[in-house]
Amino acid sequence: MKCLQRSQKTLLLAIVLLILLSPASIGESAAASPEVPGTFPRLNDTRKAASDPKADPSIPAGSSSQAAARSQKRAKALTLSQLLRKYPETIKTQGPRLKRIALTFDDVPDPRFTPQILDVLRKHHVKATFFIVGSRAEKHPDLVARIIREGHAVGNHSYSHPEFGKISVKAFRTQIIRTENIIDATAGYKPRLIRPPYGDISEQQLKWAKAHGYKLVNWNVDSLDWKGLSKAQVRNNIVAHAGKGAIILQHGGGGRGSNLRGTIQALPEVISIMRKRGYTFVTVPQMLQVSQEK
Repeated sequence: MKCLQRSQKTLLLAIVLLILLSPASIGESAAASPEVPGTFPRLNDTRKAASDPKADPSIPAGSSSQAAARSQKRAKALTLSQLLRKYPETIKTQGPRLKRIALTFDDVPDPRFTPQILDVLRKHHVKATFFIVGSRAEKHPDLVARIIREGHAVGNHSYSHPEFGKISVKAFRTQIIRTENIIDATAGYKPRLIRPPYGDISEQQLKWAKAHGYKLVNWNVDSLDWKGLSKAQVRNNIVAHAGKGAIILQHGGGGRGSNLRGTIQALPEVISIMRKRGYTFVTVPQMLQVSQEK
């Protein structure tokens, strides 16, 4: 009898163990227990992480394909020095290594300064290159006509002097075409030369200019005259750095309150010093041996 009772107890214990170890009981126990920090997320959490940028700390909130594209574009943008190496026939900062110098004057015409510069150049029999701002040419066509009449070369310096690298190719194109049409009305031709304001341009803009036969002209000697420097400072900034094939940046116009007396006063001395060193003064088209007309 005692053996039978022990067998029944053993059987009951086995049944209880089977119930406790059944898959359903295991699932209920797991579902009821809280997640332990550091364990892998369940499947539905993994899908959320894959579909929700906010769930992934490596993806900034609010990111989008457009933002990624802009970031990628910025990362691929070439510096000016890289553009110079990549497009050496389209963008220039100097001419051949000959004892020639090209004086250039930006932001013209300006009735405060441009006539005085023209007076000095005429007195010393020097031809220079003037980069014209379209909005100013509209207001002072007589000064543009004088520049042309006295034998100087002209180039395109945009219509409103924006920083090209910050505007679209379409806006860049508008700046160039609008200005060249204004110049054409007075000069009788559309200039081939473009000087980007601040020397800045994007690769796509440069490609458009190249495809349409333009030459981009920057400089390799900066007078820094726009700072309102004295005659001695402007002169020294030029003669200390000017060499064979130098393209020198000066200004024949400026913004409200600008002071270019230093440039006007230094110009005769610059001409005299460089001539004594054996240099001749030429226009940019002459230096680069290109037509000034597009």
